[in-house]
Amino acid sequence: MSSTAIPKRVALHRNPATDSSVPSSIAPSPLDSPRQSPSSTSLSSLASEAEANGKMLDTYGNEFKIPDYTIKQIRDAIPAHCYERKALTSLYYVFRDLFCLATIFFVFHNYVTPETVPFKPARVVLWGLYTVLQGLFGTGVWVLAHECGHQAFSPSKVLNDTVGWICHSALLVPYFSWKISHGKHHKATGNLARDMVFVPKTRDEYATRVGKAIHELNELIEETPIATASNLILQQLFGWPMYLITNVTGHNNHERQPEGRGKGKKNGYFGGVNHFNPASPLYEAKDAKLIALSDLGLAITGSVLYLVGSKYGWMNLLVWYGIPYLWVNHWLVAITYLQHTDPTLPHYKPDVWNFARGAAATIDRDFGFVGRNILHGIIETHVLHHYVSTIPFYHADEASEAIQKVMGPHYRTQAHTGWTGFFKALWTSARVCQWVEPTEGSRGESAGVLFYRNTNGVGVPPAKLAK
Repeated sequence: MSSTAIPKRVALHRNPATDSSVPSSIAPSPLDSPRQSPSSTSLSSLASEAEANGKMLDTYGNEFKIPDYTIKQIRDAIPAHCYERKALTSLYYVFRDLFCLATIFFVFHNYVTPETVPFKPARVVLWGLYTVLQGLFGTGVWVLAHECGHQAFSPSKVLNDTVGWICHSALLVPYFSWKISHGKHHKATGNLARDMVFVPKTRDEYATRVGKAIHELNELIEETPIATASNLILQQLFGWPMYLITNVTGHNNHERQPEGRGKGKKNGYFGGVNHFNPASPLYEAKDAKLIALSDLGLAITGSVLYLVGSKYGWMNLLVWYGIPYLWVNHWLVAITYLQHTDPTLPHYKPDVWNFARGAAATIDRDFGFVGRNILHGIIETHVLHHYVSTIPFYHADEASEAIQKVMGPHYRTQAHTGWTGFFKALWTSARVCQWVEPTEGSRGESAGVLFYRNTNGVGVPPAKLAK
């Protein structure tokens, strides 16, 4: 009889295979990233050499080689017990997180009051802390519902979908709607034509956005840090609801929808592409009831919130639920963005892409104690998750260690950087990862592998194109 005891999650060393004949796959530190300047042309020289030799270069000038291992090799490397899903273990974490949320509310509601803390600025600071804590544990619940969507929660699909629907609905997430589109993201990660989230702009698309011709991009002046910060703030505040409502950052090739649902539809307001309409081209006709059930979950939560606001006051509701909800959105967007956006990661044209290559186009990061104990390792073990999404999070560290031996230099990580490294990476990616293009001079299959380039003078310069 299998044990249902709560396993101790050991933070294993997250270093890639260390065969001395294989170059390190650890992503360079943002602080060590090469920068162009009038006195340094080393990266321009690298680009010229790459063009001559047909090499592929990531943003930092590191040579990239396309992964050549198979999914079977990945799966075979993972110990058999890592595939075991235990309902009681998973439910323990759900109830643990819900208990923490309830306890935090109880403590602040009863002990951070005008009577107990008469100094108003102190109360404001403490209630601000409340929103941060609730946002973190709320994100933990979000992650567990995400496990349900992947059927990693337990062997029972009914239990998985029931728990997932309740938890995600409580966080105003359309459970089945997002589960379906997220599943398609996993099936097409890194595919520029089919991926469902954080699909980077191509050079043509970025040029159109800034109102320039494509050959003019390498002549643009640096984007100001204020502009970068403004874009980041907008992304973190509104990225998640905009994704649900307009499919922002998802692919825009809806004409290819096999049932013809995408004809005349496109991303954006009133474009007909969203996570709430059963007729959206993100779904097939067979999904209609599930989309409606997701909408019902949102309606129930919305009704409860309306009753709470009406009875206890809208300002109280804002502090109790609204601001923590924004924190959850922030963490969700930041985590997902950094899992798929990094100067070392490739993206693929459809004719070059395959599942093994796309799954490797992700990166593990580190968020210290909070990442492993409150956010359930979603930041630290994402590469594994893209190869085998049914492995529960409490086995993910061990499984991640196992697949590194197969992936070798193709495993990407920024391990041991802690929460400060996470935020540095957020800024670095926003500055460095503006659009993707093939390495200048690449030919054949290499021309279908694209890397980030930018106008900010960081890394390999954009290719020079004829007018």
